[in-house]
Amino acid sequence: MPFSSKSSASIYQVIFVDMINVVYPPLKPRIKVEAGREFIFCLIRKRWFSVTPEEWVRQNFLLYFTEVLHYSKSMIAVEKQIRVGEMEKRFDIVVYGKDTRPWIVTECKESSVNLSGATLQQVLRYNIHLTAPYLCITNGNYTLGFKNEGDHFVEISHLPDPG
Repeated sequence: MPFSSKSSASIYQVIFVDMINVVYPPLKPRIKVEAGREFIFCLIRKRWFSVTPEEWVRQNFLLYFTEVLHYSKSMIAVEKQIRVGEMEKRFDIVVYGKDTRPWIVTECKESSVNLSGATLQQVLRYNIHLTAPYLCITNGNYTLGFKNEGDHFVEISHLPDPG
């Protein structure tokens, strides 16, 4: 279903049709326990982070990007700060293209959060600055993808090959 990236009011009325079938790899994120707290290793940032429901989704989705879709780790950024209007925000995942421009902007939510127009609105706001041709939203169980078709985005049934 196409929708305009410029019209925020219509976004909340979007009906999602094409879910992306994500089959996670057998490889699982590395976990450690220290002083009774669980930590998860980020394969992109090369550091340990507290296990939160959203971080769990983010790390599993990074494994999907790198192990299943074969996106290059060197072309992925995680949790980087960007300016959205007057506010500083952090995107979850950006995959860069071979031209080093943002290619896919991904917003991760914890698995108990439903994907909604509000989630899509969030990634669209980030993309005003990033201008990536693809957007993705996921809660780990469900994933939606969108491709920029000029003045609107359309749902896609699979994420693009790294080319």
